[in-house]
Amino acid sequence: MKQPKFQRRAEDRPREICAAALEVFAEKGFAAAKLDEIARRAGVSKGTLYLYFKDKEELFRAVVRDTVAPNIDAIRETVMGVDLPFARIVPLFLGRFAEIATRLPVGAVAKMVIGESGNFPELAKVWHDQVASRALAMLAGLIERAQQKGEVRPGDPRIHAFTLMGPMLMGVIYRETLQPVGGEPLDLAVLARQHADTVLAGLLVEGRP
Repeated sequence: MKQPKFQRRAEDRPREICAAALEVFAEKGFAAAKLDEIARRAGVSKGTLYLYFKDKEELFRAVVRDTVAPNIDAIRETVMGVDLPFARIVPLFLGRFAEIATRLPVGAVAKMVIGESGNFPELAKVWHDQVASRALAMLAGLIERAQQKGEVRPGDPRIHAFTLMGPMLMGVIYRETLQPVGGEPLDLAVLARQHADTVLAGLLVEGRP
C-alpha cells in the first residue's frame, strides 16, 4: 500500500496540508480541487483537515500566505538589503523570480486565479493582497530609490515596475498554458537575463553603466 506523502509531527500538519493543497490547486484548479484529495495527499483524514481550515477558501488563503508570499519576503530581503547599483539589482531580482517560478507552481496558481476569479473573486483579492501588491510595492520602492540616486529615468515608479515584470509574467503564463500543448519550451532563467539587459537599456539614465 502506498504510504502518505507526509508523515511528521502533529504541529507540522497545517504546513503539510498547505503543501498538498498547493499541488492540488495547481493541478485541478480551485473549483475542481477536492478537500478529500488534499487530505489524502497530506496523509490526514478530512476531519483532521477541518480542524485547521473551515473551508476551501480559508485553505487557499493559507496556501498563499504560507507558501507563496514568503518568497516575496525572501526576494525583498535579498534586493533591499544590499547597496548595489540598480543595473546589478535588476538581474539579481529577475533571476531570483525565475528560480522561484520554476521551483514552485506559482504560475499554475496564478493561472487558476485569473481563470476562476470571476466565480471566486476572493481568490483574486487574496492574490492581490498577499502577492501582487506587495511585489509591486517592493519594485516601485527599488525604482524610486534608484531615481533618487540619478540611476533611473523619471516616471511613475509603479508603471516602471509593470514594465519590469510584464515579460516575466507573460513567460510564466506561457509555460503553464501554451507550453503543455506544444509550445516551444521557455527557459525562465534565460528570459530573465535577456530581459534584464533590454529593460535596463530603457530605464537607466543615459551614461549610467
